[in-house]
Amino acid sequence: MKKIVLAYSGGLDTSIILKWLQENYKAEVIAYTADIGQEMDKKKIIRNAKKLGVKKIIIKNLKNTFVKDYVFPMIRGHAIYEGVYLLGTSIARPLIAKDQIQVAKKFKAFAVSHGATGKGNDQVRFELGYHYFGPKIKIIAPWRIWKLKSRTDLIKYAKKNKISIPKDKKGAPPFSIDDNLFHTSTEGKVLENPKNSAPEFIFQRTTSPEKAPNKPTYISIKFKNSDPINVNGKKLPPDKLLEKLNHLGGKNGVGRIDLVENRFIGIKSRGVYETPGGTLLLIAHRAMESVTLDKDTMHKKEAIMPRYAELIYNGYWFSKERFKLQKIVDLKKNRVNGIIKLKLYKGNVSIHSRITTSSAYSMKKVSFEENKTFNKSNVERFINFHKKKLK
Repeated sequence: MKKIVLAYSGGLDTSIILKWLQENYKAEVIAYTADIGQEMDKKKIIRNAKKLGVKKIIIKNLKNTFVKDYVFPMIRGHAIYEGVYLLGTSIARPLIAKDQIQVAKKFKAFAVSHGATGKGNDQVRFELGYHYFGPKIKIIAPWRIWKLKSRTDLIKYAKKNKISIPKDKKGAPPFSIDDNLFHTSTEGKVLENPKNSAPEFIFQRTTSPEKAPNKPTYISIKFKNSDPINVNGKKLPPDKLLEKLNHLGGKNGVGRIDLVENRFIGIKSRGVYETPGGTLLLIAHRAMESVTLDKDTMHKKEAIMPRYAELIYNGYWFSKERFKLQKIVDLKKNRVNGIIKLKLYKGNVSIHSRITTSSAYSMKKVSFEENKTFNKSNVERFINFHKKKLK
């Protein structure tokens, strides 16, 4: 029997897709779930898939791989899309696509499928990953080809096929929520109108700054070869380290953003994102580089960052251009070593101290006390050289 590997969450939409694939392709559907730290009920996923006659249900724990091989390289690049977005959803899709194709090859499936809608970015991100790792494997994108055109159509189809319908799926469209170990995003409902403020109840992993502790929290993050290796003196594996920072940042109201972004396919969308641990890592890493890297290396990284971030947002993680830019990002990363101490207070993060054995920062040269380590007589020649460029 032909096989299709479906990226399956266990929810209403992917359950409908699963049944639809069975009906329209007369194929065995393998339910595949990547555990990258999202809120998930494994028993529910298995139960719902079995109700639909699924024999192979695969749930892969990819949390450590996700943080080590995807989040950390992106943090080294200081990637921020359109000034604020830390790319929490964008960076997860390439890993899911890669692993899903590996499962498809293992079981000799002729196709893979996903539940991304026809208006979003995720369909692009998934499918570019599919093409890179499995160019001969067919891609089925139900939202672009089926006759179910509305939420009402989906509810009718679910009722007809005895698929359970969550209460919030009836009536108004639900919030669209994506979460993983790095972030949580919320879109839809009242957020679709940009004049509406975000209600407090939508926030899932951050305390409001107003309700955050009245005393500051101090934390330290140690970096080795540009990657974080411990928090507050305790060495942790990548996934546990990010979990710890999420907790510390979240309880202090750190990491909330409300933005209107430009999607790759040309639509503007409004969303609220929470990235507490990622925000702490980004601030700390920039501070660590400021005392360990030379100006030319830092400025070269800053110059490519907007393009690097855009490639990730658009789904080009596995592109030659992103690989090339990653090499620039990682220039001299072996020099980025030391400890950054941060002060967290009611949504704000400030640098408390920078500790490193690097010689990139010279107290003697920068000191206001007179010394012979910096020749000021050369400055006039320096200015005269550059003033010629004004003409």
